[in-house]
Amino acid sequence: MSLPKPVPGLVISYSYLWADEHNKGAEEGRKNRPCAIVAARRIVEGREVVTVVPITHQAPNDPADAIEIPAPLKAHLGLDDMPSWVLVSETNDFLWPGPDLRPIAGSRLTRFHYGLLPPRFYAYLRERILQTHASRALRRVQRTE
Repeated sequence: MSLPKPVPGLVISYSYLWADEHNKGAEEGRKNRPCAIVAARRIVEGREVVTVVPITHQAPNDPADAIEIPAPLKAHLGLDDMPSWVLVSETNDFLWPGPDLRPIAGSRLTRFHYGLLPPRFYAYLRERILQTHASRALRRVQRTE
């Protein structure tokens, strides 16, 4: 098993903890889901702190909270063909690799990543997250080991 390098734009399998669940006292995510890495930086004893945003099938209540992922991009990443959105309104931060990084279910080889977002899509995603952060609407969950 080899872990990928945590680079911005990489889509990984991760047990995401929703901000609402965290605020109610939950410490573990309910299921594994694809998540996009939006930042990776060295902070703690040479380990990287990674920030991810979740990918979900649930359409957002507010369209400003998410970006719909185009079907060709989903196919490129090996995701299912159901409509999906990447949320820009909340994040999880964790030390890489951390216990919540999960192998992709059903993959023959032990893989933890789906692939990279195209540069233009990633740049748009990053800009939307920065806008949400600037408006003080970004909800962040700091995960622990």
